[in-house]
Amino acid sequence: MKKGKLIIFSAPSGSGKTTIVKHLLSQDLGLEFSISATCRAPRGEEQHGKDYYFLSLDEFKEKVKNDEFLEWEEVYAGCCYGTLRSEVERITNQGKHVVFDVDVVGGSNIKKLYGAEALALFIQPPSVKELRNRLIGRSTDAPDVIEKRVAKAEEELTYASKFDTIIVNDILDDAFVAAENAVKQFINS
Repeated sequence: MKKGKLIIFSAPSGSGKTTIVKHLLSQDLGLEFSISATCRAPRGEEQHGKDYYFLSLDEFKEKVKNDEFLEWEEVYAGCCYGTLRSEVERITNQGKHVVFDVDVVGGSNIKKLYGAEALALFIQPPSVKELRNRLIGRSTDAPDVIEKRVAKAEEELTYASKFDTIIVNDILDDAFVAAENAVKQFINS
């Protein structure tokens, strides 16, 4: 059985990457979502083992110490995210293609590790102003958290050139088509 490939989606928070990833997973492309681990609390309807592996900070640090992460980062003080090696191996060994929904540093690191075996897509908002409006519209974060996310987004936008493909998510249906085309071309190559 042929091993699966890796497809990395990264973007500033609120750019629409999770919506695009969910759309792709609903298509018949042989994709499976790589569930990230985090030590933050669940938001809204998020569920352990479906949206994230929610770990305590101590559990997360123990896994780091045991080298169980492919990549990880402390995105905000006391708030870590990472990709478990076991998750990637489980999916690729089944011949499925792994889809990552990760921050820009994690995406860059996975791309560096896997090179041509991975496709790295950067989902870009049409503007920082629109990004702020989307985060406000979610109604999941306090205003100070939104401002932290916007400040972080401005920094993350500087990473776009490190990715194979940049998709500007201005019109969602157009972004869906661009992402589908890029993924199909990659997995069929």
